Amino acid sequence: MNRTDRLLAIVLELQRRGRQRAEDLAKVFETSKRTIYRDILALCEAGVPIIAIPGQGYSLMKGYFLPPLSFTTEEATMVLLGSDFMAKNFDAQYRAAAESATRKIEGVLPEALRDEVQYLRSNILFLGAMTSHTKEHETLQQLRRALLDRNTVRFCYHTRHRSDGQSGSHRREADPYGLAYFLGTWHLVAYCHMRQDMRNFRLDRIEELKLLSRTFTRPANFRMMPREREQPRNMVVRVLFDREVARWVREGRSYYVVAEEEVEEGLLVTLMIRQESEIFQWLLSWGSRARVLEPVSLRERLVEEARAMLRNAQNVGSPIK
Repeated sequence: MNRTDRLLAIVLELQRRGRQRAEDLAKVFETSKRTIYRDILALCEAGVPIIAIPGQGYSLMKGYFLPPLSFTTEEATMVLLGSDFMAKNFDAQYRAAAESATRKIEGVLPEALRDEVQYLRSNILFLGAMTSHTKEHETLQQLRRALLDRNTVRFCYHTRHRSDGQSGSHRREADPYGLAYFLGTWHLVAYCHMRQDMRNFRLDRIEELKLLSRTFTRPANFRMMPREREQPRNMVVRVLFDREVARWVREGRSYYVVAEEEVEEGLLVTLMIRQESEIFQWLLSWGSRARVLEPVSLRERLVEEARAMLRNAQNVGSPIK
């Protein structure tokens, strides 16, 4: 970064963050404190009203701002989310450019708009490659509004796995705390009033979403970070796959896999799950190429399913017209 760019960036940094020490600015711009001292002097000589307080740092005189860019909340959020994504997923040169662009944009946003944008940025995560799901767009838009306005939401949620292995749907009311994109799907992170605890809800299982007039206050200590569900994964599953499909098992490995080992008979895979229904369909997809070594209950359940499939195949009459 040349000196002219750095001088402008220092003003934006002070406008964005408020009071900053010379060592803080030196760290941000990867230079020395001596250089920062010279830059501050140059800005003062150019007429920028910088206030220096010994031991506390530098700040701009109250009321001094560079002209703000004309961004809406949605525009600024998308620009900064894109900058965040670039900073995390590209090389050092682009990462530095993205971080610099973020500081500049944040610095010229009005305070109220900056707060809204920062709130959304801190509560939307991208984990993995993004794909488009048109069906979820309206739901996602409504939830972003609920997230920003702190509105409780009500919806019908479809559950595939329950403790009894059955599926079903039921009404939920929840306080939306954040949105996360991972494993190809958007998820709502929210406090569920029915469960009285935090839950993750897949957006593609949400229907009849409604924003309620009731608002909520999110806990001050909440942080938007991936975390395990409340129930620990303490059930061990060991599966032996034929050697011929070992490559494809690795490529399409289950989220619950914790260990893989090459053995004489094939690939021995260990999984940690909460309940058998979580990997039941995945195991069925490998057919006779997978042998469950433990637990016995899962092996017996697969046997029963195979028998039911055989009965269905044998009982097929004339083709459906």
